[in-house]
Amino acid sequence: MQAIVWSKDHCPFCDQAKALLKMKSIEFEERKIDGVNWTKEQLLESVPTARTVPQIFLDDKLVGGFTELKQHLTESA
Repeated sequence: MQAIVWSKDHCPFCDQAKALLKMKSIEFEERKIDGVNWTKEQLLESVPTARTVPQIFLDDKLVGGFTELKQHLTESA
């Protein structure tokens, strides 16, 4: 399973999502919105309805934020 995590600095839900993925041994690419590598506009291209971070994809499918990730991993366990 591969994951993409759109995140930003000082975001507790982003940190929790990354920690959960690490705990489950799921490799992920972090796309940190910092205006240098990734921008808010690029996030909105991937998730037009995004209003918060993290926005998490598992195997190219949008799962949602941390709460949805936690629920998804619990249900698929």
